[in-house]
Amino acid sequence: MSRRRQSANQKIARIIHEALDAGIAVEMDGLGSFRPGESGYEFVRDTAPSVFIAYVREDIAKVRRLYRDLEALGFRPWLDLKKLLPGQNWPRCIERTIEISDFFIACFSRNSVSKRGQFQSELRYALDCASRLPLDEIFVLPVRLDDCALPQRILSQLQYVNMFPDWQKGIRRIQTAVHRETKRREKARLPLAG
Repeated sequence: MSRRRQSANQKIARIIHEALDAGIAVEMDGLGSFRPGESGYEFVRDTAPSVFIAYVREDIAKVRRLYRDLEALGFRPWLDLKKLLPGQNWPRCIERTIEISDFFIACFSRNSVSKRGQFQSELRYALDCASRLPLDEIFVLPVRLDDCALPQRILSQLQYVNMFPDWQKGIRRIQTAVHRETKRREKARLPLAG
């Protein structure tokens, strides 16, 4: 490791140490938090499901509502406007976040279905990531924000959630899907009793 990198790592460690000494928890996005504990510091792993939200800017009001509702359910939603930092390589950050997210919500609307750009790119990348998962694993959750036509590829392979005319019913369906899939994944990871 170069001296410069080692120096930067030492500075980061010092800042974290100072924050913990001041009684401030330090969150490691997507991993958990270091917190002051009874005998020094403790690391509390974040077990809340992470949910990437893909959308087009024209739908931002509904997407912010979705973000707040998912957060209120105890999920860790990821929205570029909330999570990207100045100077970050946003295309790479978005791809990495999709790769490590537990779920990917694609917000379809009359605005997004025919618009070219980032939403389509994120959706294709998420579908590519999903193709590497076991066939019965839920990853992509298509959400219709309005009465739009979904792409045939989505209609032919995935069940979707309508957020209209009853928003809360849509939120409950998302919650059910995430909870069931999370439990199924946890059960699949448990060693078999023998």
